[in-house]
Amino acid sequence: MTTTTPIVATSPLWSAQAHIPSIAGRQLVITRGEGNYVYTSDGRRLFDGTAGLWHTNVGHCRPELVEVATRQLETLETYHTFGRFANDKAIELSEVLAHLSPIPESKVILNNGGSDSIDVACKLARRHWQLHGRPDKKIILSREFAYHGLHAYGTSVAGLDFNRDGYGTESLVPETARFSTRDIAAVAARISEIGADRIAAIIAEPVQGTGGVIPPEPGYLSALQQLATDNEILFIADEVITGFGRTGTMFATTRYNLAPDMITFAKGVTSGYAPLGGVLIGRRLWEPYFRDSSTTPIFRHGSTYGGHAMCSAVALRNIELLDELHLLPHVTELEGTLRRALGTLADHVPDVTDVRVAGLLGGVELADSIDANLVVDHLIDHGFITRALRGNTVQISPPFTTTESEIVDLTTALAHAIAESADLVDA
Repeated sequence: MTTTTPIVATSPLWSAQAHIPSIAGRQLVITRGEGNYVYTSDGRRLFDGTAGLWHTNVGHCRPELVEVATRQLETLETYHTFGRFANDKAIELSEVLAHLSPIPESKVILNNGGSDSIDVACKLARRHWQLHGRPDKKIILSREFAYHGLHAYGTSVAGLDFNRDGYGTESLVPETARFSTRDIAAVAARISEIGADRIAAIIAEPVQGTGGVIPPEPGYLSALQQLATDNEILFIADEVITGFGRTGTMFATTRYNLAPDMITFAKGVTSGYAPLGGVLIGRRLWEPYFRDSSTTPIFRHGSTYGGHAMCSAVALRNIELLDELHLLPHVTELEGTLRRALGTLADHVPDVTDVRVAGLLGGVELADSIDANLVVDHLIDHGFITRALRGNTVQISPPFTTTESEIVDLTTALAHAIAESADLVDA
């Protein structure tokens, strides 16, 4: 294709989810981290108000995790977990995860991250019904505004249209559909319209993250679970963001009294210190693959780095730190602080139209006249990193090691950034 439009000058790195002309010359290059703060190549110290991408739960550059990673690399960097092979750290981690799992008698599939986990869970859901002689049960239902990563299945079940558009088909993987995020009667109608005999699974984030930090309406998730049970539909809880303490319990599944067939996880399992994710799987799904028979089927999954020994060692130490540092009770305490601080913000800043909190997840929705992206840029100038999400919403999800005063300082700075953005609109 011939064009006369000039090419933007950038580094060879193709940044994720970026409108390249908008970030050219404005990128913040992070060079180091310490605790709840990161430092840029131009010398700025910034409070990490999003914990990276929701994951730096124990803060940056903890010596305990550096030490365990180094020790493991000196012993065995990794060995794959295909066939009869495994490594000791992958086995040890799977045992710890099965013990922590809200799903009784869990088996664990380990992989590289959240998007991998979604692909595995959706494939296993469809494979389950094929094995049980119900080949028409193939459709995966997901919520509007949902985000489930950007692999083929995650793209296909996204409830954010901009992540699904542009690939020449409504869904990269066929047989997916969306349903209401808030109206359970509309969900029941959607299931009836499609036909339960065609639906393999429902996938849902207990608290929607990228969709705008949307906690569930009271009773919604339990009713969704019941609809799945009543209609013989598998239920997948996507806890890639909420798993490992983000809502004050190890899994949000526990906080909301759910009983899913599978739980996907990543991010917080290592606090982002190493790329690792996985799926916790209930007995009715794993049992057919574990029967002692020559005709037992094989579930064809696997990745080179699934169960990576160094990543598994980091995950094990990270899970210990959550307990040693009493971080889950601290999240519960900080939830109250965040709720009060955002409530005060909403009361005193007219351009704030809604605030939403669940654990250490906060969303501040702004009036249409205010651009959340501009607010986020102004906050950088005040020394705080946040992020603009769908619905003109500012994300707040700092590390679990955050203090009450840091939350208050962040929300105070947010009020100033909103005012500065409003002044530009008025000008």
